[in-house]
Amino acid sequence: MADGRERTVSDFIVDRLGTWQVRRIYGYAGDGINGVMAALDRAGDRFDFVQVAHEELAGLMASAHPRFTGEIGVCVCTSGPGAIHMLNGLYDAKLDHQPVVALVGQQAFAGVGASAQQETNLRAILQDVASSYLEIVAKPEQARHVIDRAVRAALDARSVAAVILPHDVQLEPAIEDPPHEHGRQHSAPGFTPSRLVPPDDVIRRAAELLNAGRRVALLVGAGALGAGPQVERVAERLGAGVAKALLGKGVVPDDLPYVTGSVGWLGTGASNRMMRECDTLFMIGTNFPYTEFLPAPGAARAVQIDVEPRNLALRYPVDVAIHGDAAETLVGLLPLLEERGTESWRDEIAGWVRDEREAAERHARAPATPLNPQRVVRELSARLPDDAILTADSGTSAVWLARHVTLRRGMHATLSGGLATMGCGIPYALAAKLAHPGRPVVALVGDGAMQMSGFSALVDVLKQWRRARERGRAWGDPRFVVLVLNNRDLNYVTWEQRAMDGEPRFLGSQAIPDLRYADFATWLGLDGVRVERPEDVVAACDRALAADRPFVIDAVVDHNVPTLPPTLTKTMEDKLTRALAAGDPDADAVLRQLELQEIVQQNP
Repeated sequence: MADGRERTVSDFIVDRLGTWQVRRIYGYAGDGINGVMAALDRAGDRFDFVQVAHEELAGLMASAHPRFTGEIGVCVCTSGPGAIHMLNGLYDAKLDHQPVVALVGQQAFAGVGASAQQETNLRAILQDVASSYLEIVAKPEQARHVIDRAVRAALDARSVAAVILPHDVQLEPAIEDPPHEHGRQHSAPGFTPSRLVPPDDVIRRAAELLNAGRRVALLVGAGALGAGPQVERVAERLGAGVAKALLGKGVVPDDLPYVTGSVGWLGTGASNRMMRECDTLFMIGTNFPYTEFLPAPGAARAVQIDVEPRNLALRYPVDVAIHGDAAETLVGLLPLLEERGTESWRDEIAGWVRDEREAAERHARAPATPLNPQRVVRELSARLPDDAILTADSGTSAVWLARHVTLRRGMHATLSGGLATMGCGIPYALAAKLAHPGRPVVALVGDGAMQMSGFSALVDVLKQWRRARERGRAWGDPRFVVLVLNNRDLNYVTWEQRAMDGEPRFLGSQAIPDLRYADFATWLGLDGVRVERPEDVVAACDRALAADRPFVIDAVVDHNVPTLPPTLTKTMEDKLTRALAAGDPDADAVLRQLELQEIVQQNP
């Protein structure tokens, strides 16, 4: 090294990650990982170390990083408490199939087993979330092949790999080239993903089934991201409509006449109706779990494409299950699909979509006390630039993203799908901004998520905004908007209590304090505004999108606006009726909003 010191195992690990083209690492320091922290310091500008306020945020940002870059995410934490804090973010990556490597410190290996402070059984803690690869670096010679294999395993499995680094081993002299002896490994970096193309006869069978259908519905998910042009051509050729699982919102633009929007509990009436009335279902890159919103078993013939064999024919009894990449498979399928003329099915879908858009506008304009959350989201959506990136937290913000944000070509949106964890919205958005500082970024979050971890995440936004300016690398587009839907309630769960369990709103578990989120942002040196009147919504959106720094809109919205499906089953309606009759404190206001939002029973 330049200062005459011997290179350590930590220096070697950091350099090796650089060889794998890692340039950004999210984490939080602690004595169990300080060897790696020192090596990152010595590495200088070769790496962008993003200090977070809490290890969970590091895990969530690492989970978000591949979604916005296509690169592997890397996060770092100290031993016991750090690893435990980071678990939620790592599970988010695992359940949404995002490649992440976690470097986890451990107390000195020489003392492990003596109940040292912060010592935990890290292998037991991490073995499920890091099931694709988990290893302890116990000797310097291991560092090379363990890091190489961890990165390669995470990329191949699109999942989480973890490397446990005892503190004393971090500080040992590096052995960069193990001796050519029995038992020594000599790995190298590098990974090229394979093309997963199904056999021709399987594609032919799928084409025959799809050509025979007269009412074809496409359902696309995260596995179809990157296959948007092919999805559009398939839909146009088959005269089909396209519905989206939530992580598939960005597959095709929302403003196409045959795109019905999201499906399911968070979905649109047009999507759910198309699922009920189709005779052929084509599932592309989705493992959509809410099977009650799919066609009844046997009501439709089905084709499914997925890169995970275990997901095939899991949610619906498909006739042709295709193990393959979405884009590659659709390219092979398209020449075999028959061109449809103008047919009533496509006309029906287009009519449903028009009706749905008119209804969405009507519902957003309905009166609420003090604000209708749908109107706030809709007004913001209408003003977003064509290159905007959006994230949403779990809860009502995800519902309104699904129904009221219109993604145009060039826009991108994501959220926590499989885990549906609260607290993801702002760290996701910050990861997006660091990856694309020249694009506007918007996070939709609830007040529950803000009180859980959002305040800490907003401090991280402050740190990174200031840091970029101090280093002469100010964000090319300064717009970073956080819309807080402040309904003083853990609202999505409140509606689940009513419609799923038949129980009234439990104030003890659901009500949360009304805090001043915009004031907090201003106090930090950012900007913000609190909105409590409908006539102020447009001005607040315009001000946020013209700001020269991160901006928080604290929108005080009505928690009685329902987040229910647009049509209710008889069971849902019976449970909701029972809940409201059982002493729900908001029963009268809820009944009024159900009427204004035109929530109806399916096939009454």
